[in-house]
Amino acid sequence: MNTIAIKQLRDNSTITKYAQHAPRYTSYPTALKFESLKEDLFPDALTVSKAKAVSLYVHIPFCKTLCYYCGCNKLVTRHNEKADDYLDYLEKEIVSKRYLADDKPVVSLHLGGGSPSFLNKVQHTFLMYLLKKHFTFEVGAELSIELDPRNVDKTYLQNLRGLGYTRISFGLQDTDYNVQKTINRVQSTSHIADLVSEARTLGFESVNLDLIYGLPNQSEETFASTIAATKAMMPDRISLFSYAHLPERFAAQRKFAPETLPSSEEKAALYNLAVNGFKKVGYEMIGLDHFALRSDSLAIAKHKGKLHRNFQGYTLRGDTDLIGVGVSAISTIGNAFTQNAKDLKEYYKRIDRQLPSAKVGLSLTPDDLVRRDVISSLMCNLSVDKQSISSKHHIIFDEYFSEALSNLERLADDGIIEISAHHIRVPEHARIFIRAVCARFDAYLNATETLSNYSKAI
Repeated sequence: MNTIAIKQLRDNSTITKYAQHAPRYTSYPTALKFESLKEDLFPDALTVSKAKAVSLYVHIPFCKTLCYYCGCNKLVTRHNEKADDYLDYLEKEIVSKRYLADDKPVVSLHLGGGSPSFLNKVQHTFLMYLLKKHFTFEVGAELSIELDPRNVDKTYLQNLRGLGYTRISFGLQDTDYNVQKTINRVQSTSHIADLVSEARTLGFESVNLDLIYGLPNQSEETFASTIAATKAMMPDRISLFSYAHLPERFAAQRKFAPETLPSSEEKAALYNLAVNGFKKVGYEMIGLDHFALRSDSLAIAKHKGKLHRNFQGYTLRGDTDLIGVGVSAISTIGNAFTQNAKDLKEYYKRIDRQLPSAKVGLSLTPDDLVRRDVISSLMCNLSVDKQSISSKHHIIFDEYFSEALSNLERLADDGIIEISAHHIRVPEHARIFIRAVCARFDAYLNATETLSNYSKAI
């Protein structure tokens, strides 16, 4: 989106019109649609799975301090020994789920949270031992981890590299002290720059920095400094997340006075500032909110039309089952989604009673599968090939999606979407509206779900 486009959108109130609440679409159906499980979905899901490999996700819920903006599933504590108990339960869950990877190699591992950097070096070593004891990792598997830079030094990075991690992500968020203080995350930008440099020296294949736009007290002036600091570090990838303000769900967000939050128009300007800034120094825009250097595998996959999207964001692998372990972790096996208990005590109790760790889930219907492919294509490629969807699912696209296409007409009139006989495309300048476009194909939003459960699309 260029500056002229932003000005035009402000003038005709398009931003305000389409800044409604909408899912982020890391999945379809979204996790809010998952239902209480009466039986284990995995046995039946395995029979329809075509995956030749698996990905692993491990959720580490602990954080030493509370970041007020955060909507992740976390437990704030400074008692490191809690992680020892947690790892014992992880092993029990891993043992119960290893059959899901029978004869299938692990091609990727991702640690998220919370903050995986809550674990000390010994705990990280033990976790890697558990995973490699019970799963077979493919040579060259991608091992990635999210890190809170406040809890990391160079020797910590050296340990992770020695354990085989290939990709790391640091939470930069914002470099302005006033913003940092407001969100209760004061950290040193120079320290993060030193960690990025050390990661390159150690031979990590990729370094990612997370940024958030739309935080309280952010302005174009302050965010320009964050963008400049990010460009100076020149990470391989950048994740530019929109702050999701849901104070009714996350109590800490109630600490922000409404007047400190940027308006939808101001958020769009922050987004525009970042997009223009990162593109000028050679980054490729990936989907809605990611950037990658042109030599990065994500950028290459984008040009080949091979991007995929799952609960961890954009990925190269769409041909794997996802096994999630840990409190609140989500698994995707065949045509089924499941999510573990979100409460740590309940998670422990279920494992102690030898119950499935998953509390909620969903088996996808044929309609879900069609809509999932459409939404995934929009989120990854900003376009949908009607004939490809029709051939894969044995439908006539325009007839099947007649209601959705009718709902898209107003967006087409506003220049947000282009509809032809063979394609649906979102122009580059309208990328920021992609969640609003996807929502038109979401059968659950049109039927049962409440939009207010989701953050604003802008």
